[in-house]
Amino acid sequence: MYLLRGSGPPVDYIQKSIGDYGLYHLWLCFIVFLSKFPIAWHQMAIIFLTPKVSYTCDGELNKCPCANPEFDKSVFPMTITMKWNLICEKKHLGTLVQTLFQLGTLIGSILFGMASDRWGRRPSFILAIAIQVISGVGAAYMESFLLFNLLRLIVGISVGGTMVVGFVCIMEFCGTKYRPPISALYQVPFNLGHLTLSGFGYYFRNYDAFQVAISAPVAVLLLYYCILPETPRWLMAMKKTEEAIKVCERVAKVNKLPTNTIRGDLVACEKELEKKHLKKGTIVDLFRTPNLRKNILCMAFNWFTCSYCFYGVSQYISFLTGDIFVNVAISATFALFGTFASVPLISVMNRRTMLLLFQAICAICLYALAFLPEGTISVGCACVGNLAAFVVFILVYLYCSELFPTVVRNAALGFSSMTARIGSMIAPFVVGLRDTAVFLPPVIFAIPPTLACIITMFLPETKGCPLMTTLQEGEEFGKKKVTKQPNA
Repeated sequence: MYLLRGSGPPVDYIQKSIGDYGLYHLWLCFIVFLSKFPIAWHQMAIIFLTPKVSYTCDGELNKCPCANPEFDKSVFPMTITMKWNLICEKKHLGTLVQTLFQLGTLIGSILFGMASDRWGRRPSFILAIAIQVISGVGAAYMESFLLFNLLRLIVGISVGGTMVVGFVCIMEFCGTKYRPPISALYQVPFNLGHLTLSGFGYYFRNYDAFQVAISAPVAVLLLYYCILPETPRWLMAMKKTEEAIKVCERVAKVNKLPTNTIRGDLVACEKELEKKHLKKGTIVDLFRTPNLRKNILCMAFNWFTCSYCFYGVSQYISFLTGDIFVNVAISATFALFGTFASVPLISVMNRRTMLLLFQAICAICLYALAFLPEGTISVGCACVGNLAAFVVFILVYLYCSELFPTVVRNAALGFSSMTARIGSMIAPFVVGLRDTAVFLPPVIFAIPPTLACIITMFLPETKGCPLMTTLQEGEEFGKKKVTKQPNA
């Protein structure tokens, strides 16, 4: 919440009160980051719910049609493929499981985004976690394939909620200069969750036990009810100034900052907010004028591409030659390395250059994967491509938030996130094309990042540029040279 003082720049008095980053911020990051583990477990669960399995039918291997298959249970005693005979003409239903989950994630990000704006970050976050626990555990006990998918869809809705609300909580507490590295490091627990998933898959090889194992531990996060604060920015926006003052004073004490001016500053901010009512834009405003329209379409395509490639290739790696548990662990380790590497790269590289570079790396690796013989090299090539896609995922969050003005920034992020979810919904069907021709999935995965390299050339550079506020500023941005802020 900003307040103008004389002719100087506006002062963010909430940030002044609680500090840019201190001990309390570290504690808050720790507890919220924990919610990213189950996000990864559920997002990547399809790898161990529908792993590659062989069967014999009338003495023939993988014969179709087949009414009574005898599955190879040497690695996985029971998967959903075995449970509901998702082979031959029903094989596409196994792919549909992940598509419905990602649809739920799309719905959840929208519903919980709206709920958190209306009723608060804290209650929305806790509700999403409660739904995640109940529906996640419940799915393991469903005898009906329809009900299993329904509960997985609900899990997806809750995952979409925790993804959106958790990120907003962190960003609303942390100071501006710390947001880029923290937004990148926010993905580290996702990578660790992806890495530990191979352990869950190894020790819980029946799909129902696996589903319980990745869902039940999430109940610990219900302790948020006792330890998670509401964000003072939301409280101020809802004119709950007294509550905002209490939160800020508590955070300031932990961060060893003075508290004597907090009340006066926030009361002054409240009065300033009552005078100024900046009209918020909508998704429609992003398409009214040519420059904004071009920027949102180019940015949305990049979001689509990185989600499509990351989730698709992550699943595809599990079908490659070698131990599935090792392959998944290697893939997650590469992505984790990419996350840590992105922190200094974001600081030193231009946004557009970095986006071009990693989209190109992703495309090259996937084209190479199509023609490499299966083995260690092909797994390594797929992992590098996946790393590049994940770095793009991290970058587009930051790039998108810098590219659009305040009045439509959330709308731009929301629309871009929707296209990302569409990419992740399509990806499992591309993986399934492996049965048609082994080279097809990598080639089809490689086409969007190839196109993204061309499309990204039409985006303006944002690194070091001041954030825009109005639609007019957004429309003019990139048309002429922008003066960059020093030390950006």
